[in-house]
Amino acid sequence: MKKIVPIAVAAALALAGCSSKGESKDGTGSDGVKTGPGVSADKITVGALTDLTGPFASLGKSVTQAEQLYFDQVNEAGGVCGRKIEVIVRDHGYDPQRAVAAYTELAPKVVGFPQFIGSPMVTAVKDRITADKVFTIPLAWSTALLGNKYVQVTGTTYDVQAINAFAFLSGQKLIKKGDKVGVVYAEGDYGQNALSGAKYAAQQLGVTLVEQKVKATDTDMTAQVSALKSAGVTAITASITPKAVASLAGVARAQGIKAPIIGNQAAYAPQLLETPAAPALLQGFYIVGSAVPLSSDLPAVKKLTTDYQAKFPGQLLDGGILAGFVSASIFGDALKKACEAKDLTHDGIITAHRAQNGYDIGFGLKADFTSVDVPPTLADYVMQPDKASAGGLKVVAPQTASELVKGYKVPAGTLG
Repeated sequence: MKKIVPIAVAAALALAGCSSKGESKDGTGSDGVKTGPGVSADKITVGALTDLTGPFASLGKSVTQAEQLYFDQVNEAGGVCGRKIEVIVRDHGYDPQRAVAAYTELAPKVVGFPQFIGSPMVTAVKDRITADKVFTIPLAWSTALLGNKYVQVTGTTYDVQAINAFAFLSGQKLIKKGDKVGVVYAEGDYGQNALSGAKYAAQQLGVTLVEQKVKATDTDMTAQVSALKSAGVTAITASITPKAVASLAGVARAQGIKAPIIGNQAAYAPQLLETPAAPALLQGFYIVGSAVPLSSDLPAVKKLTTDYQAKFPGQLLDGGILAGFVSASIFGDALKKACEAKDLTHDGIITAHRAQNGYDIGFGLKADFTSVDVPPTLADYVMQPDKASAGGLKVVAPQTASELVKGYKVPAGTLG
């Protein structure tokens, strides 16, 4: 994997005369636009707190590159309010202490964070995000990230994904009342949130859960598979890292377990199809998530794929590309709307963002950003790995909010 260095997305053409804009003592520029931290006369600075060296490094790389692509395109079109966008990237390696240090460095310098990977990392600075009023888009989907108007989860949360996964298994008659279902989950917000959804679904469907908790850094699932085999599970759900999923599927199939395995979107990376785990992942393995795969026929997705390959030739396509481009688009659209209101302060940006209902930029995400206490959508796709498909995934069930999830009350967020 190529090392990614901090990105300064500065190859932009600012609008004529922007370099001469002055600023008044009250933070209003000569163009009449209110400004705050991260905004100068000719530049808007945003931050990316990512994982380039930890367990989600493949996700962090593609998300960061996709966001670079988006902001480059914005700059080439003239920027926002005549100001070019500059991105400062810091790698926290999925370490909360490093994330805190990186946030401390960047928060005074930026208008916000269009990327902040990892719910434990975001949670570590949750009070400061509120105090600093910094618009933050986590590349994480825990309900613990709900409840704060400055933090925007971009799709279904892990508990919702788990419920939709159980609904799919039930609808396909892969599980039935009285069955045992294995739940392999990582400790922390990620896995615990998914477990909460699984418990709700299990109660509604009359199945029993066989829980297996692992560390976020664990990659050998031999002991967990043995326990699930002894329990006689008829299906397995997974809220773990991609490397752990490779072990889970590989060991399960090697031990003769034919039960379907279904993970959330964070549990899969197409790089796994280039490993010895590929045959196992092509046998009854499913992924559930709200992001459309890159194999979609949607025009916006096709254009993104073409643009990304042109900018980063030879790079493997994965779901992080769309996740990064969408999160950057959401952030960028908030900046553009704030510009229209002539208010690029922190409050002006978040006010512009939270006014959006029915948000749709052509990537299969129809979102309501007006409520802080619930995910912007409850609908998920069900997908399967496929070597012939762009991004290594194909859709096997359309984007749907299951009847099972419609009766679920999402827990109140804890970031408020």
